Amino acid sequence: MKKVILTFALCLGCATAFAQVLTVTSMRKVSTESGKAVVAGISPKGDYLLITDARNNGLSKLDLATGATTQITDAPGAGYNAQISDDGTQVVYRKNTFKNHLRKTAVLKHDLASGAASQLVAESRHIQGVAIDGDAAVTINKGKATVKSLGARKAKAQNPVFSIANGALMMTVGSRTTVFSPNGTNYRYIWPSLSPDKTRVLYYVSGVGAFVADLKGNIVAELGAVRAPKWLGNNVVVGMHDTDNGEVVTASEIVAVDLAGNRQVLTDDSMIAMYPHASADGSKIAFSTIDGEAYIIDINNK
Repeated sequence: MKKVILTFALCLGCATAFAQVLTVTSMRKVSTESGKAVVAGISPKGDYLLITDARNNGLSKLDLATGATTQITDAPGAGYNAQISDDGTQVVYRKNTFKNHLRKTAVLKHDLASGAASQLVAESRHIQGVAIDGDAAVTINKGKATVKSLGARKAKAQNPVFSIANGALMMTVGSRTTVFSPNGTNYRYIWPSLSPDKTRVLYYVSGVGAFVADLKGNIVAELGAVRAPKWLGNNVVVGMHDTDNGEVVTASEIVAVDLAGNRQVLTDDSMIAMYPHASADGSKIAFSTIDGEAYIIDINNK
């Protein structure tokens, strides 16, 4: 197995004890308008970032070619699990409102070309998950799927949608939602996502680690401590390995793991790097630090 050779100074030598999963060509800091930002997403082609704040309030588009920042919304909660359409033209996000100490969440979409926003799902206290499935935005609300088109044509959900209800991992196919939870119902699940080829689901079991299962619930890979995991293609997952002292995060690194269990560390201890996002074309990984700095890792995927 080849040793890892990283070409950027900030990470030189930090992964030499691990197998090479990705070919990294560079890592660069991204200037943000506010100076402090949290990366909430990266476009399919890796040409822009979604930026929010530390509490997931508001959402902006940062063009990586020009550095220009365009506000999408100032809605509370908009940065949490924001979704970008497959063609990169639409952003689906949440808007939280609070009344009598109760939170309600609506789901909206924003057209990046026109700047127009429209509501997809009315306020509810029971939004379990939001996913984009082709031309459709699918919201799971109290176990029921609401499918809204992202374009002019009527759309329908083609693939299963995974969501969380009371800590359980749920799968919705058509109009039916059932408990999925491959590791058993005595665990709490978070961060589910369907693989790009729609054949497997990635998720995290609190206190245990990240897993990949097929759509029948058979576990096909145990990935270990890879928190906030995201797909990079169909066979690689990126996430963070963070530690804390019970109150604050004291260290965190971005890692890449393939389904065979090979693991590569992509950042070193000069920063506390968190919550990575991978572009659908596999060319870039975006992340932010605990200090509000945004970075891009460039990948040679050819």
